[in-house]
Amino acid sequence: MQHGTLMRKVKSKSWKKQRFFKLQDDCMTIWYQSKRTGKTESAFSISDVETVREGHQSEVLQSLAEEFPPERCFTIVFYGRRGNLDLIAGSAEEAQCWVQGLRQLIEPRSFPLTFALVSRTWIRDWFQKADKNKDGRMNFKEVQRLLKMMNVDMNEDHALRLFQDADKSESGTLEGEEFVLFYKALTQREEVLSLFQEFSEDGKKLTLLELVDFLRQEQLEDEGTEELAMELIDKYEPSETARARHVLSADGFLMYLCSPEGSIFNPQHRALWQDMSQPLCHYFISSSHNTYLIEDQIRGQSSIEGYIRALKRGCRCLEVDCWDGPNGEPMVYHGHTFTSKIPFREVVSTLGKYAFKTSDYPVILSLENHCSMEQQEVLAQQLKDILGEQLLTTTIDGHVPTQLPSPEELKHKILLKGKKIGRLEDTLDGLGDEVPDVSDDDNGAEAEEERRRAKVGGTQHSSALQKDKETLAQALSDCVIYCKNVPFRGFQEARSHSRPSEISSLSEAKARKLIRDEGNEFVRHNAWQLTRIYPSGMRTDSSNYSPQEMWNVGCQIVALNFQTAGMEMDLCDGLFSQNGCCGYVLKPPFMRDEETLFNPSDPSSWEGPGPITLTIQVISGQQLPKVANSKDGAIIDPLVRVEIHGVPMDQSHQETKYIENNGFNPRWDETLQFQLHVPELALVRFVVEDYDKTSRNDFVGQFTLAFANIKPGYRHIHLLSKDGTSIPPSSLFVHIRITE
Repeated sequence: MQHGTLMRKVKSKSWKKQRFFKLQDDCMTIWYQSKRTGKTESAFSISDVETVREGHQSEVLQSLAEEFPPERCFTIVFYGRRGNLDLIAGSAEEAQCWVQGLRQLIEPRSFPLTFALVSRTWIRDWFQKADKNKDGRMNFKEVQRLLKMMNVDMNEDHALRLFQDADKSESGTLEGEEFVLFYKALTQREEVLSLFQEFSEDGKKLTLLELVDFLRQEQLEDEGTEELAMELIDKYEPSETARARHVLSADGFLMYLCSPEGSIFNPQHRALWQDMSQPLCHYFISSSHNTYLIEDQIRGQSSIEGYIRALKRGCRCLEVDCWDGPNGEPMVYHGHTFTSKIPFREVVSTLGKYAFKTSDYPVILSLENHCSMEQQEVLAQQLKDILGEQLLTTTIDGHVPTQLPSPEELKHKILLKGKKIGRLEDTLDGLGDEVPDVSDDDNGAEAEEERRRAKVGGTQHSSALQKDKETLAQALSDCVIYCKNVPFRGFQEARSHSRPSEISSLSEAKARKLIRDEGNEFVRHNAWQLTRIYPSGMRTDSSNYSPQEMWNVGCQIVALNFQTAGMEMDLCDGLFSQNGCCGYVLKPPFMRDEETLFNPSDPSSWEGPGPITLTIQVISGQQLPKVANSKDGAIIDPLVRVEIHGVPMDQSHQETKYIENNGFNPRWDETLQFQLHVPELALVRFVVEDYDKTSRNDFVGQFTLAFANIKPGYRHIHLLSKDGTSIPPSSLFVHIRITE
């Protein structure tokens, strides 16, 4: 790897270019250049790489399976929405060298990164970038260039003073530890130091009791505080002597504040923390629209990569559009458009392989079926043959359900959502004549009507039933158990005649009208039956609608275009980043009650102690990234906007002033305050932008989380890119207070 390797970079069956790949001396960067011109074509950092797949694990490499053996092929998968890199090595040995080498380089990131490790990596990266002549030393001119690259606009005299202080050898250059000293001086956190000294009697250390005081008074940690203080010292204090004395230095204090324990996101809520034994309809479910597309809806590429990416993000409801294909093989693509096509068989194989790698809880496959009867039989056969036991083909107890089963009961199961011939009991052996008791009141008019209608066989539905039999293959129909598609004909009709195992799909426009006109009925409906919302057909650019208004009425399956970055996907990622990223989030109690009075648009229907106040002091920012495609030497003017997404009365945003020419360590020290009337539904989004007085501000970074996951006190917010990937060590430092 160190000497470079000639490999084929592949984009399609016909596009195979030879490129020379080399790992740089920093062991952090890989560049590749054209064999023909010798010109460096591109480079990427090891930190951008999520995983490496061996063999024919992409459509492109599968299409070349007859030409190149799997032992020579591998795929580099990047974080976020960046396209994969498909490569073919000259030999199996060379491929293994790269695969194993890359895996070793990215392996440490499977453990929690310490602040110190991030800092060291960051320092090394900056040194490599600024050391223009690659002599391993940095003169003052190179340091000035480095400051510009790091988003710092510093007075030249001050920069020279820091440089000379760090130049212990008085050689006029910085090397090795001298550069680390310079970097530490540059990154001195005055706001953290003053906080440390506020609780430290001698200003040099926090004793165990002083740390306990800080944790109780500021961080509002009230259980096992002494044990927590001991843990933090053991984990984050860099000095062995200090650890032995059970004290925390200023460096250790900063490391704690930058750690997961010092994050705004409650670390206990990162793991699975909610009750998973309630009916499926009691959860918000992470859901994707047209999952096979990785670009737009008209000419975009269809790819199994869309399914892999969605599943890895914890998505639990995927969509597949099936059409007749050549040689009796159904294909997946967006009908009546120019999108490319993939075999249904490949989608199902991918689903079987990746469905439960991120989450153990059930996956719902939403089937848009446009196939002929013959190819529907093939769909059913492929689902059964490839998925085997994973495919749910009967109810969990063999009986007709009176309510939906729970995620816990459906672990490691794939549920097909689609049209079904007749009722669920017709599918279950020996239960064709049985009718479930749908009411505790034996004399209830509704129960009597249900029994009468079922015995008659639902004559009013007979023509629809006959049509289903003529257009839907029985084998495919039998695969649909808990998610039978039914048209929505109103909440009263659903309550009288629908079943918990049925589901309606609504366009975003239809859903908005129902929210506006029948908000409370919508919430009640979603307490016992699933509802799926999908984007308008006019969104040909794969843009998204805000999922928040749909969640406000308890809609569970709010399908979004996962391939499109933006505020809407930030909200989705923010909601589902909790509970072990399992793709299920339990709805608040007032949304799980079929008789609830709650209406998100009507404050008089809300129960509870009244509004709570969220106070956020935005203190500072650290090492904010430059805006993409900005000019050389350009330095950002950052501001912070805090947005509340929730019920209409809670929707609001406030922002700080902008700080001129400082993306490295801006100080705002501004306090923003919000009233939350329904905090259980609120999401809080922190956005950093580069202020521009002549045009729209540029996006710098963001972080979104549910209000329920916020930890009060002095906290760091670790920013994410537009793609939702981390951009260490970019962060905000804030102080959070929540009062009733």
